[in-house]
Amino acid sequence: MFKKILIANRGEIALRIIRTCREMGIKTVAVYSTADRESLHVKFADEAVCIGKPAGAESYLNVPNIIAAAEITNADAIHPGYGFLAENAKFAEICGQNGIKFIGPTPDQIRSMGDKITAKETMIKAGVPVVPGGGGLLESAEQAKEIAKEVGYPVILKATAGGGGKGMRVVWNEEELERNYDTAKQEAGASFKNDGIYMEKFVEEPRHIEIQVAGDRYGTVCHLSERDCSIQRRHQKLVEESPSPFMTPELRKAMGEAACKAAAAIGYESVGTIEFLVDKHRNFYFMEMNTRIQVEHCVTEEVTNFDLIKEQILIAQGEKISGENYEPQMHAIECRINAEDPYNDFRPSPGKITTLHQPGGHGIRIDSHVYAGYVIPPYYDSMIAKIIAVARTREEAINTMSRALSEYVIEGVKTTIPFHQQLMLDENFRKGNFTTKFLEGFKMK
Repeated sequence: MFKKILIANRGEIALRIIRTCREMGIKTVAVYSTADRESLHVKFADEAVCIGKPAGAESYLNVPNIIAAAEITNADAIHPGYGFLAENAKFAEICGQNGIKFIGPTPDQIRSMGDKITAKETMIKAGVPVVPGGGGLLESAEQAKEIAKEVGYPVILKATAGGGGKGMRVVWNEEELERNYDTAKQEAGASFKNDGIYMEKFVEEPRHIEIQVAGDRYGTVCHLSERDCSIQRRHQKLVEESPSPFMTPELRKAMGEAACKAAAAIGYESVGTIEFLVDKHRNFYFMEMNTRIQVEHCVTEEVTNFDLIKEQILIAQGEKISGENYEPQMHAIECRINAEDPYNDFRPSPGKITTLHQPGGHGIRIDSHVYAGYVIPPYYDSMIAKIIAVARTREEAINTMSRALSEYVIEGVKTTIPFHQQLMLDENFRKGNFTTKFLEGFKMK
């Protein structure tokens, strides 16, 4: 049993982990940059250590400072949350070298899924469907053109070390290919210090549906059903829900089995997510595996009544999982509340929150680290809260979310609340008629 866990992260996910640790009787250590001194995760932890200046490279990505903080507080484990060092195999390795348990998969498991080409090859061997495309890294624009001719346009260029839409370009014809090839390589190099890119067939009108999985060190794996993450802007998710309105029992069974195959193929031990693209004919293709907890894990927790952070900690302690697969018993929708102006191309809006009133009532959960008087720093991701509505049906969940959003008051900064209010009223969204391209035609009123 862990006695003390250091959370190598910030904001709402750090606070989320602290809450579960407290329920489990585990002491916590918060780390923070000088910009986050007044964040709630710092106030709610049992101990807190400043690890550097505001910039991520000098604080939340500063491995020596984080390890030092764990050592001086006698923490026996580190939970990385999501983002920052959560999928950094070297960091997981360094934790082990210093006698600190990394709460997550092994370094080799992180590496095997972190490189997209290696991950795709692993999935092919495991019998998991993958998007058609040329295997291996592209060596030149000329090679890219030859492969595109074989695969057929449109194609998509992707960074092998990528995520979050960085180093990703959709190409519709040969004329666009050379320009986008160079741009994708440059962006990949700048974002990941690895400019390797590869090509796949671009799946038109896709849904982005992911399967939550868990595995232990004894070889048992299971899934906790799906989340639909198709409402996204520039490859960044804004709304997630479970179950997917596009799902059928047959598709859920097939995708759940494929996700378990994927996790078993690398002997996965922790919670994680297998992400798929699903076309309009309900053919699904492996996209990537996230070897960490995800922002939208709350949706799965609400529809299965299952604490995924607790499960992560128990697996890291060496406990066995049941191996039981879980299906949604309710319907949940999550809206990400970002400090951004939806009327001005979602421009970031850091600053001081002068007034805050958070909604409540039956079926509403809010995960947030902000409060009235809190100053949102400009150095990190703009998400300041997640609001989750839970009900027996999708229609009821949407209505509950609409009611809660109408009560949500955040003044002093611009937020995405107006966007979500309008989305909940959109006829096509309410009918479940959407793909990952939905927001390209969505206009704020």
